[in-house]
Amino acid sequence: MSYRVQNIITCKPLRTSLPPRFTPRVFFRCGSCRNRIGMDGNDISLASEVLVGDRELLDKKIAAIRSGGPQKMQVIADFDRTLTRYSIDGQPGQSSHGLLQQGNPEYDAKRQQLYEYYHPLEFSPKIPIEEKTKLMEEWWGKTHALLIEGGLTYDAIKQSVANATIAFREGVAELFEYLEERDIPVLIFSAGLADIIEEVLRQKLHRSFKNVKIVSNRMVFDSDGCLVSFKGKTIHSLNKNEHALDMAAPLHEQLGDADGPNNNNASVKNRTNVLLLGDHIGDLGMSDGLNYETRISVGFLNDNVENSLDSYKRSFDIVYLNDTPMWGVVELVSQLC
Repeated sequence: MSYRVQNIITCKPLRTSLPPRFTPRVFFRCGSCRNRIGMDGNDISLASEVLVGDRELLDKKIAAIRSGGPQKMQVIADFDRTLTRYSIDGQPGQSSHGLLQQGNPEYDAKRQQLYEYYHPLEFSPKIPIEEKTKLMEEWWGKTHALLIEGGLTYDAIKQSVANATIAFREGVAELFEYLEERDIPVLIFSAGLADIIEEVLRQKLHRSFKNVKIVSNRMVFDSDGCLVSFKGKTIHSLNKNEHALDMAAPLHEQLGDADGPNNNNASVKNRTNVLLLGDHIGDLGMSDGLNYETRISVGFLNDNVENSLDSYKRSFDIVYLNDTPMWGVVELVSQLC
């Protein structure tokens, strides 16, 4: 059952595709705002469950980003349960890291043991951040070593993705296409594995986007398709931010378009208007290291809505509830452009 509170609007489902020249509108409702209207003053027609904490501030941010133009804008997005769905056919969706089965049960079990030990430490409020950072580096290092030692192959990655319970939210492909047409970069930040995320993109969206870049841990395979090493420094849950651009291997090598524009790290950092998408409050740190002028943050609150709603409302400019599709963000981006 959907959890509904004051200031949330629920409407008919949006069609699954948008016409080539649709008129974009973003719709919100808050206690001090007009009822059921969009930013252009028209009646609401989009489907979403959305909460806006400070409508006046959001309007100012939208105006600022729009005045800067697409050339100053970038999108920073978390991957798991932000771009992908939280649940699929009533079952929890898998994460890009959790779906991996390396074809060696012994090593799959060893990685699970590491998870059971380190995961509680990751969220423990009693461990200082410096110590916790060292623990995360230790966890990621041991996990990567097990993947190499256990003989992970790229074929195993492809098979894992094919067998996985993972899917993108409706509207993600349209969002990427809209941004691609305007040369607006999308940086997907992940503490997981870039090669798995790219394979999910291939198998689930069936196309590539020259503007989508993955900042994550990238593998190196030999001529037989066996994992032999990792590129760059390790990116873990506590350093997943714009600083990771300088740590990561060259961005999006396989999925990029060699003939398309190549946005290097410096040009990305010069785009100082940010739309940030995440499903945890900690994802707000993804823009750390970027001296941005204006940031609009969108949070996807997928579960435990009643207990988390207040903190999400305080932290994000816009909050979408209950594993909603991406159509509202598509409309927001069209406003920003």
